[in-house]
Amino acid sequence: MEQGPITATAVAAELSLSAPAVRRHLDALLADGEAEVRQAPRRGPRGRGRPARHYLLSDAGRARFGHGYDDLAVAALRYLAEHGGEAAVRDFARSRVENLLGSEAEQVAATDGRDARTGALADVLTSRGYAAQAREAGSGVQLCQHHCPVAHVAAEFPELCEAETQAFAELLGTHVQRLATIARGDTACTTHVPLEAPEIQRGCTTTTTISTGIPTGTSLRGRQSE
Repeated sequence: MEQGPITATAVAAELSLSAPAVRRHLDALLADGEAEVRQAPRRGPRGRGRPARHYLLSDAGRARFGHGYDDLAVAALRYLAEHGGEAAVRDFARSRVENLLGSEAEQVAATDGRDARTGALADVLTSRGYAAQAREAGSGVQLCQHHCPVAHVAAEFPELCEAETQAFAELLGTHVQRLATIARGDTACTTHVPLEAPEIQRGCTTTTTISTGIPTGTSLRGRQSE
């Protein structure tokens, strides 16, 4: 990272290893997508043999050193809340979930049957990195998201979870109930989708979040400042 792009020979000299040994490690990094290769710039007439290969870290390799994206997102939302108010945060949360689902939202909504629709939504969420699945649970279906890429941010800004739940209700055409969230310390984000309730026109749905002492729609920022 500090000296790249760099040749295998230079890496070997820096680490006091043989060039073949270093190349084996570099090949492993290339196979894992954590390094990239660039051809050395040519200076003067090209000599015999293959041109020297320079190695450098890819974005995936740099990710091993950590990022501050969560802290940046929290800082940005705090600024938005301070200067635009809670309504601005809710608008942002709504816009984010719409962009998250993208054009596939219409495909989910058009799927026949609420259980099949929930399964289609789980597939979309999985493709976005949420490791989601739909499973039968009594008279309904539970939509379980085993990963949340924004859990750290949602812990301070529950508006992200609320907008997501509302979007699920509108897509599935029914009242849904958020039972658990990773942002609150649960092992998965779990949403109950009843199968026996009548279909509701999109845009007229309601959602429920199980209380943990914090009223739905109340930001944790207020509690932290009390």
